[in-house]
Amino acid sequence: MRPRQTRPRLLQAMLDAFRLPDLRRRILLTFGILVVFRFVAHVPLPGVNPDALQQLFENMPLLGMLDMFSGGAMRNFSVAAMGVYPYITASIIMQLMVPVIPQLQAISQEGEAGQHKINRFTHWLTVPLAGLAGYGQLVLLQREGVVASAELLPTAAIVFAMIAGTIFLVWLGEIITEYGIGNGISIIIFAGIVAGLPEMIGSGFLAKEQFGGLVAYVLIALVTIVVIVIFTEAHRRIPVQYARTVFRSGRMYKQSGATHIPLRVNTAGMIPLIFAMSMVLFPGMVASYFANPTGADPNLANHIMNLFNPNAAVPMGLFYWGFYFLLTVGFAFFYTMVIFQQQDLSGTLQRQGGFVPGIRPGKQTANYLNHVISRITWAGALFLAGVAIIPFLAREITNVQVIQLSSMGLLIVVGVVLDTMKQMEAQLVMRRYEGFIK
Repeated sequence: MRPRQTRPRLLQAMLDAFRLPDLRRRILLTFGILVVFRFVAHVPLPGVNPDALQQLFENMPLLGMLDMFSGGAMRNFSVAAMGVYPYITASIIMQLMVPVIPQLQAISQEGEAGQHKINRFTHWLTVPLAGLAGYGQLVLLQREGVVASAELLPTAAIVFAMIAGTIFLVWLGEIITEYGIGNGISIIIFAGIVAGLPEMIGSGFLAKEQFGGLVAYVLIALVTIVVIVIFTEAHRRIPVQYARTVFRSGRMYKQSGATHIPLRVNTAGMIPLIFAMSMVLFPGMVASYFANPTGADPNLANHIMNLFNPNAAVPMGLFYWGFYFLLTVGFAFFYTMVIFQQQDLSGTLQRQGGFVPGIRPGKQTANYLNHVISRITWAGALFLAGVAIIPFLAREITNVQVIQLSSMGLLIVVGVVLDTMKQMEAQLVMRRYEGFIK
């Protein structure tokens, strides 16, 4: 028997993928679309003051979060300044509305056709959300002196261009999903985050920071990535048995089979972080409209801005990050329960003739599954909350101010890499190639 080659499985899988014409075409198509995305991200809108725009980003942390989803396009105020953020918002709204509105719930239960209808509603909802977000950004930039013109025609032209940029990026993402590798929307966001990493790391080494602090910062980032991988893949297996009656040759036979339901520890993904960050940044953003300018006597709005400033030093920063921690835990439980109730696992098991050993089908199974998901969600919620405050901890421990460690960015990058690996594995398994995931 010939000895098995010891070449790394990841490298072997990539080589196998490039040997297959259809997989090679999918991979090259994905890279080509990402090049188009990066080109669009550098097509600027007219009438922008770059210096004023840079100053605005330093004063408003919320813009930094939106800039992450746009892949740096907002910092350039390009036609893709909003990225796919309106589409993500529309998707979250639809996920929350489906279990609440009976008509949408009925549509979602129509199988693949119903899912196509829900996706169509999501696309329709993206357009007005993109228009509102684009107009809000433009008004903010005009108030801060970044965009000079406030006339109707130039304003409408800029808003429509931003809507078109968002829809174009969503279309590129769907092409990747259908003809490329992985989830296209996630890959678009992933590409934007990764594209900004070299500049951020280079600025950290050129800023004359202490070498020990930079090494500690990198170690914290690596440990965080390992923890994210562990909790992203962690799940609780619920044993399930199926009993069926089969008639053969005029006789009745009972067949049984066993499997399991994997309940993820982090069912909510990164959505609680988005909710929590939006809520914790909102008071400071509203207060900025009423605060006195620098040099004048501070009023209540100035104190609220300082209280909800993520860059504030200890002890003022403890309030912001502590509030962020608690909101993340709360939203993790809320979103997990919404998604879990929408799946209706107990009803699906009962319809398919499955049952959990020792648990009666129906209501008792539902109560048991709700109890299990509530317990494991504590681990997922505390994990997300811990990842949320990692930037604050890394800054205080290492005293590195230039490099900004983004918790949502790390979650997105790790999640997209794992998802893409699984997509590659599925494609290779279908062609009887050995992949790299056990």
